[in-house]
Amino acid sequence: MSAATAPALLVEDVAVEFKTASGTYLALQGIDIEIPQGGFTTLLGPSGCGKSTLLRTIADIIAPTRGTLNLFGQTPREARLDGAFGFVFQDPVLLPWRTCLENVALPLQVAKVPRVERTERARAMLALVGLEGFEDRMPSQISGGMARRVAIARALVLSPRILFLDEPFNGLDELRRRQLNEELQRIWLESGTTAILVTHNVSEAVFMSDRVLVMGRNPGRIIADETISLPRPRTQDLTRASEFLEYEDRLTSLLTDAYRGLDD
Repeated sequence: MSAATAPALLVEDVAVEFKTASGTYLALQGIDIEIPQGGFTTLLGPSGCGKSTLLRTIADIIAPTRGTLNLFGQTPREARLDGAFGFVFQDPVLLPWRTCLENVALPLQVAKVPRVERTERARAMLALVGLEGFEDRMPSQISGGMARRVAIARALVLSPRILFLDEPFNGLDELRRRQLNEELQRIWLESGTTAILVTHNVSEAVFMSDRVLVMGRNPGRIIADETISLPRPRTQDLTRASEFLEYEDRLTSLLTDAYRGLDD
């Protein structure tokens, strides 16, 4: 298999257990995933099903209890040290004493990239996320939606091959979330990276994804693998189309079963 056709991510029989005061808690069990390069995949499931745990395991934040993970032919640790992925958390986590430009440039500074180059690359990323002209603003001087775009720019500044997004628009009102979904789609298409999104929002999953992996809980596992065959680029007009609504209904039914525990 050539490097161009090798999967971006391969997860085989992964389980994660946590030790608690009352015993061992099985958070994930039997996770098998293969994700091709360049696609947009969403992990959709109820709260507590292990979506974020799985994403953090792939990103070398949590160690698996068993199983293997492979990112572009590397272990998660090797991929992290090689700068192969970027991570966008639920909270933008911007440093309040640094400007938007300085926040985006931070990973480059840590990587000891020369000042002129890191400034140029940070400016380019802010332009990519639609924040040209906001380089010198402090985090306290921008909106919550803008802060999330700064966080996405920071995750992309090292040109990662895969982008992890852990409910990046959680807590925003529905209109702002939809606007940022369109913006994220544009950024992803222009960057050419592979993306994995965690969400419990069905409409967001359909709008953003080529593929949706639905997770059940107790323990967390994949209960459905749905392909989303809708044309791109997608606009909000598409959300009223019958094809879009059919996907929503299908995923809502699967998610409802997961909430009720009917998949157990």
